[in-house]
Amino acid sequence: MNYLYLFLNIGSISIPFLFSFHPKLKFYTLWKPLVLGLIISMTIFIPWDIIFTVKGIWGFNSDYLIGKHLFNLPIEEWLFFICIPYACIFTHYALLYYFPNLKVSSKRTKPIGYFLIFIFTILIVYNYHKWYTLVNFTLAVILIYMVLKWQPKLLSSFMLTFLVMLIPFFIVNGLLTGSFIKDEVVWYNNAENLNIRLFTIPVEDIVYAFSLIIINLFFIESWEERKTKHLQH
Repeated sequence: MNYLYLFLNIGSISIPFLFSFHPKLKFYTLWKPLVLGLIISMTIFIPWDIIFTVKGIWGFNSDYLIGKHLFNLPIEEWLFFICIPYACIFTHYALLYYFPNLKVSSKRTKPIGYFLIFIFTILIVYNYHKWYTLVNFTLAVILIYMVLKWQPKLLSSFMLTFLVMLIPFFIVNGLLTGSFIKDEVVWYNNAENLNIRLFTIPVEDIVYAFSLIIINLFFIESWEERKTKHLQH
């Protein structure tokens, strides 16, 4: 079982990577902004991950790891921030290619976005002493506000594509948090979160996934927008 986390990473990215060369999807054309987006997101999430691991806010079960670490993080955790966003971003664009009208109307996008900001802010205020809840929801509030201001069309589509992504999310993250296996791959100190689980998954993980994906999409969409404007001039 030492390879479980590694296999989950490889399994998550394998099919999206192969279909990146599909003649209609041509997802490989987004690799340049995607790589830069991954680097940017990792500069946020990796230090956060290292600090939380050192502080015991979460940790990793060595029974499911190959045993290689970098800055106190298993190598599988580093791969997570490449494989999972890649798979999810591919899914986002593939869904929009086949279902171009898969989006919330512009009239509803902003109210939903500001409602999420309101809910997360309330949770922050009442749970400021819980580090996972505090940092996670604060980042989500910032990102949602940024997307509403500069990329509202992204949020209108991502709200629905993210719901589709939750299907594989519950499988992969369920395994990581102990579903279907004897012990969890990733454990959490419940004193630092809301201690609300969907199956075995802390509810914060859903918001964490939302932020991890949308920060990459925000960068890609901004990059593509600038490129289009440059070509027009």
